[in-house]
Amino acid sequence: MWPYPKIVAHRGGGTLAPENTIAGLRAGLAYGFHAVEFDVMLSKDGIGVVVHDPEFGRTIFGQGRVADHTAAELARMDAGRWLKPEFRGEPVPLFLEFVDYCKAHRIWMNIEIKPSEGQEATTGRWVAQTTRLRFAAEVAVGDPAQLPLLSSFSMEALAAARDAAPDVPRACLFDQLPGNWAHIASELGAVAIHTNHKHLSPATARAVKEAGFGLFCYTVNEPKRGREILGWGVDGFCTDRIDLIAPTFA
Repeated sequence: MWPYPKIVAHRGGGTLAPENTIAGLRAGLAYGFHAVEFDVMLSKDGIGVVVHDPEFGRTIFGQGRVADHTAAELARMDAGRWLKPEFRGEPVPLFLEFVDYCKAHRIWMNIEIKPSEGQEATTGRWVAQTTRLRFAAEVAVGDPAQLPLLSSFSMEALAAARDAAPDVPRACLFDQLPGNWAHIASELGAVAIHTNHKHLSPATARAVKEAGFGLFCYTVNEPKRGREILGWGVDGFCTDRIDLIAPTFA
């Protein structure tokens, strides 16, 4: 059984607000979303920041790399002007700032561990340990629905997360499922498989469900496609089109 929300706002506010920002979370809330997917990587001084790209230029104004700047420096950077002038000056959030905002507003989190090159294990360990500390009371209750779900394309990061905080649930992220996906997920103690809906088939969806894993897809922006994959047994998906696909869609 999938204990988590079924329809999740991709990186906060989808296309309506700068991704991976508090403004994105506010946009999601305005459309009724209490579930978010977002990305975390480490700063130069080993602190988690909420950002997708390892290099500046797309969402962070300027040039450079996340891994070459401290968390304090990153928090002063502009992560909003790329989308619309009204978001000029929207900062890069610290991971704990983002988590605390979500907790305060009862927003469930799918936390994607997004390590910079060479930081796979370190990032997985830091995110898992920090998440567990922030959710110590919820971990003690033992209800997975009250916990975030960690996911990553990096199996090394997931292995480090498993070892650091085995009681925080994990999911394996794949663009296309490899032939040994079930073995990988079992070795990592994953509770779910997350994959690109574009490469999913009814047979593959059925195999994942029959193997006992949750099945979540990214990033579904057309209602027709959403209905189709839910009909295949997909448990949930994230969307950029929070204006088209409501949190009650499923």
